[in-house]
Amino acid sequence: MKTIRIREGKERSLLKCHPWVFESSIASGKADAGETVRVVGPDGRFLAWAAYSPESQIRLRVWSFDEDERIDEAFFARRIGQALAWRARLPIESDGVRLVHGEADGLPGLVVDRYGDTLCAQFGAAGVDRWKSVLADALIQATGLTRLYERSDASSRELEGLPAHTGWLRGSGATEITLREQGWKLTADIALGHKTGYYLDQRDSRKLFADTVRQWRCQRVLNCFSYTGGFSVAALAGGAAHVISVDSSAPALLQAERHVALNGFAASRHQALDADVNHTLRRLLAEGQTFDAIVLDPPKFAPTVRHAERAARAYKDINRLAFKLLSPGGVLFTFSCSGGISADLFHKIVAGAGLDAGVDGMIYARTSAAADHPASVTFPEGEYLKGLVIVRTPCG
Repeated sequence: MKTIRIREGKERSLLKCHPWVFESSIASGKADAGETVRVVGPDGRFLAWAAYSPESQIRLRVWSFDEDERIDEAFFARRIGQALAWRARLPIESDGVRLVHGEADGLPGLVVDRYGDTLCAQFGAAGVDRWKSVLADALIQATGLTRLYERSDASSRELEGLPAHTGWLRGSGATEITLREQGWKLTADIALGHKTGYYLDQRDSRKLFADTVRQWRCQRVLNCFSYTGGFSVAALAGGAAHVISVDSSAPALLQAERHVALNGFAASRHQALDADVNHTLRRLLAEGQTFDAIVLDPPKFAPTVRHAERAARAYKDINRLAFKLLSPGGVLFTFSCSGGISADLFHKIVAGAGLDAGVDGMIYARTSAAADHPASVTFPEGEYLKGLVIVRTPCG
């Protein structure tokens, strides 16, 4: 077993059970990509077992802080079993479920989603990539399913020095799957869709949006960065008279229209706009249009803290325009999935946007990723998705 020694003072994060060690914290030692190494402090004391990533700034990802643990096939079977046991206790009204969520489940770099009778996995780090075959077998064994598709095409693999890879690891067949969620039907293509096929992390927020539209009797709804229209379906299910979905992807909007039809809603109640969201918000404002509810669910503007300042301007601009487009008493669902934007900073950005728009708002709810996307208390970086539900009120 190869040994990696940590620099003086840099062992503190490991003593607090944080699962990452950066290249600058390493004093000595090397290993092959994904190889399990023994991590010790400057005094030689054991700290952790970890996977080594020679190409990544995150040089070590911890498997275990228990010196007696052995990183083998049985270890991965236990970790997967523990992850599935956690999900089995959650009241999830969907057959689209996140089964493994990386560091929170003790399997850094691994994401596994279940879509009905099919699994879709992303191997995003050198450690889990090295154990791919073992993990695939363990997932099939633990779930009793026979189909497992790989979507290891996220940009994070480049940082690991790993090539993109997609395709069937176990089984075969069609990649488009129809899901049940809150009594609605949504489709996901695990080969072509975003992430592993769909945004399962927004499941609870879609339900909250449907309930809010119903309770607040929202009639005109604007869904920005709509993708395939999950929030649009939720709005229609909540009783909205008319919903506009805005996205810059024509295929996604076509799928949104299909979702509207799949759930039995009249096509006349939904309009799909293939357009830039920022330009559309400005045009709607110039036309004097208003909405009872608006969703802002943009892509990741700030993947790291380094991008936060530029991202903050983008978030503030779209939220300012949305505030202006909201009817008095209207509801704004606004989100950030940027790891570089903390919940506190996001709140300040949205508050500044309201001030610039000349309106105020009452915070109706705070949202995060669904419970099957947990964040460990020792790994706050895992809490990437944050949202605010705001009811517009007069300013001053």
